[in-house]
Amino acid sequence: MTAGVQETPAAVSCSVQCYLLGLPSVYLFLAYSVWTGFLPSVHLRVEEKITLTCGRDGGLQNMEVLGMVTLRVTEDKNGRIRLVINNNDNKGLQLQTHPNVDKKLFTADSIIGLKNPEKSFPLNNDVGVLKWRLQTTDESLIPLTINCWPSESGTGCDVNIEYELQEESLELNDVVISIPVPSGVGAPVIGDLDGEYKHDSRRNVLEWCLPVIDANNKTGSLEFSIAGQPNDFFPINVSFVSKRNYCDIQVTKVTHVDGDSSVRFSSETSFVVDKYEIL
Repeated sequence: MTAGVQETPAAVSCSVQCYLLGLPSVYLFLAYSVWTGFLPSVHLRVEEKITLTCGRDGGLQNMEVLGMVTLRVTEDKNGRIRLVINNNDNKGLQLQTHPNVDKKLFTADSIIGLKNPEKSFPLNNDVGVLKWRLQTTDESLIPLTINCWPSESGTGCDVNIEYELQEESLELNDVVISIPVPSGVGAPVIGDLDGEYKHDSRRNVLEWCLPVIDANNKTGSLEFSIAGQPNDFFPINVSFVSKRNYCDIQVTKVTHVDGDSSVRFSSETSFVVDKYEIL
């Protein structure tokens, strides 16, 4: 059940009907919530994906962040609206509005509105209204750095790997740092460890798992030993999700075109990995 929303008898009835139809009750409850005004009829998604390639000896080969603001309107009365954008980015990204958006209005006031203010945004469709792109080789902009130091020993390799969160405004969740390990030599012997690990013997991968990396948990390390050569532990791949975006762009307000009155809206933000590897 949606947190903070109390089910009315009508909502319970909807859930029961949905159960009898063999459908998840959340679908009917959400529809009922919009109809009764529990949930706003204007919903915004701020989504970003990162692609990053680093060298094992340092050096950012390429980093690209693609972002988009997507609008969905479910009631005709809220079709003629404008979005107030708060852009605090200082990384030099490139912004682009949808062709039907008034570019002059956005450039002057950071407001997303249609070129023809008499028209409404399409109903019940996801409409991308603003997108951005950041491409860089500036190492200072890497959100999460990974350093791996394999050292040959008499019995194989001692491997020390560490992370550091450089973008401290981020909170990264469900972080998995995947390190390839040689096959047929048994499981790695784990030494010092922040977080948890999993050894997948079928895929020959050691997964370093960290539930949260944020400003309070910005560094960590893992040490392990296993038979092998230094080249055996690359490429390293990283995955994570975040509810905070990397480029600080948000929708702060939604207003009607006529009268400039505020419109209730809901929003969600996501920052995810497309590819993040250390070669």
